[in-house]
Amino acid sequence: MVGGRRLKLAVVAPSLRILGGQAVQADRLLRAWENDPDVEAWLVPVNPLPPRVLRCALGIKYLRTVITELTYFPLLVRELARADVVHVFSASYASYLLAPLPAMLIGRALGKPVVLNYRSGEAPDHLSRSAIARKTVAQADKNIVPSQFLVDVFGEFGIEASVIPNIVDLDRFAFRARAPLRPRLVSTRNFDELYNVACTIRAFRLVQDRHPDATLTLVGGGREEAALRALVAELGVTRVEFAGRLPPDRIADCYAAGDIYVQSPNIDNMPTSVLEAFASGLPVVSTEAGGVPAIVTHGEHGLLAPLDDHERLAAHVLRVLDDQPYADRLVRAAYARVQSCTWSSVRGQWLAAYRDVLGSRADIRDISTVVES
Repeated sequence: MVGGRRLKLAVVAPSLRILGGQAVQADRLLRAWENDPDVEAWLVPVNPLPPRVLRCALGIKYLRTVITELTYFPLLVRELARADVVHVFSASYASYLLAPLPAMLIGRALGKPVVLNYRSGEAPDHLSRSAIARKTVAQADKNIVPSQFLVDVFGEFGIEASVIPNIVDLDRFAFRARAPLRPRLVSTRNFDELYNVACTIRAFRLVQDRHPDATLTLVGGGREEAALRALVAELGVTRVEFAGRLPPDRIADCYAAGDIYVQSPNIDNMPTSVLEAFASGLPVVSTEAGGVPAIVTHGEHGLLAPLDDHERLAAHVLRVLDDQPYADRLVRAAYARVQSCTWSSVRGQWLAAYRDVLGSRADIRDISTVVES
């Protein structure tokens, strides 16, 4: 609390109109803070809807960006002015310049402490290329990241960061033991080049050679979809379902219907999808991209393959299908691992972070007052 009232928290992040990891995590955070005795939180969307008269222009690529920014900036000024702390979700590259950076600059101009919640697996390249990103990230009052992978990346650039993991709702993603384990594979990564869903499809071709009744459900969307559908036809695989983009409430049903979770990203951080699979009782098979090994210890919580190695990925899927006791051990360890990502585990960490930046700003104001007097 602040001065006998609840701390006012502005959360700057995509709304669920943009279905992705940031939007999902922001939504979970906001839901978790609802009716909390210590924090009053609200969303400041980086993708606000403009006035109705301008919405017809949202279908025009570059004009859409201009209109969104012209709507976003006044919204930031109005909403951040009434906050005690600003919590900014951040991706990388152009997205960083268009959404997190303005929020950080306006928050700073208004004298509000800023907690930057950087979440991109592309951080090594982004920070090495962008002096603006390096300087402004370093100037945040506190940097919070979801994985040790990003702590290490930030450290390489002399930027301090702390870990608070992604949130998983164990009521929504209900654990269920699978015995026998069936060849029903599910992936919930969007169809972007960095997630390399093509590798998953190639691995499934090898799995289906051994298990003709195997199925693969691909949840997501993106510019690679046409190429992925063409690859399915080229490889002659069957029983592949393109389920499309689904809201968070429906994704839980996809985990519940599957038996094995598979993903093959080339670049990643701490994917919420893996934690959701852990919570749902699915053995996880993944490539060892970015921060994935920080949450999936190979042979303990799941199985990891080298990047873009569909043969090893398929071999790992076949391993858990052939050895039920081994699969069960992986699932139990993974479920224990995900307990640290529940709201009861992370609430206190977020509250401490907000109070810490508030205290630091109060100390600075006190020092300034002494100096001026």
